[in-house]
Amino acid sequence: MNQILESVSNIGIRDVIDMAIIAYVFYKILMLIRETRAEQLLKGIAFLLIATKLSEWSGLYVTTYLLKNTVTLGLIALLIVFQPELRRALEYLGRSKLVAKSIVEIKDEEVKDRIDEIVSAAASLSRQKIGALIILERETGINDVIETGTKIEARISSSLLINIFFPNSPLHDGAVIIRDDRIMAAGCFLPLSENSSLSKELGTRHRAGLGITETTDAVVIIVSEETGAISVAREGKLSRFLDTDTLSGLLQELYKTDDNLSLIKLKWRTKDE
Repeated sequence: MNQILESVSNIGIRDVIDMAIIAYVFYKILMLIRETRAEQLLKGIAFLLIATKLSEWSGLYVTTYLLKNTVTLGLIALLIVFQPELRRALEYLGRSKLVAKSIVEIKDEEVKDRIDEIVSAAASLSRQKIGALIILERETGINDVIETGTKIEARISSSLLINIFFPNSPLHDGAVIIRDDRIMAAGCFLPLSENSSLSKELGTRHRAGLGITETTDAVVIIVSEETGAISVAREGKLSRFLDTDTLSGLLQELYKTDDNLSLIKLKWRTKDE
């Protein structure tokens, strides 16, 4: 008891700061991997580590040898398997307050006009049951995706968006990329989602919209060609059957600025598939 009290009394302010930093880092890591495939893999690794230690204590030398080698190879495999998660974590750090770039504040009136044009286009496409895929670029640059389509670089316009996705038009099959107040490109190709648990009723358009949100912080507006339903995807999650008011509210949160656009906080609600 005295040793414990003595150890506690020797803890200084630097020790407290040190522990707080480690606790914060572990918390952020847990938040990043929560509800992802990385969470399940980490549980498996934890099981292997515990099993290795137990076999070592029990004197099971062959089992210990095999488990230790399995863990060593597993750590190398993790770098390959977790590549999307590692990329997302590094991008998250790049968007954090500590290293965020300063961006000029956007006027509320310009933001409102931008949102109105996008929502108006989505509503019209929904009524006509015309499929659409609109990508809103945020902090993570997606020039590699823009290069797969036809560059437009025009101001956001609901009529232009509708014409792009009109059936049999040259660019209607691909995705439109929006950066700030510009339609950068149309007819762009997107990676399909790797999530095997998605509902089978979701088609290629929804899977493509989800795919780009699994590797970037982009927000995707999806209009179903079959039902006309409007959906929004972000961070690999899908919110479906949105009305225009809800879509407008989500976009307002997306474009809301404080002192810096990189400090955007997007309130997000999802519906389980």
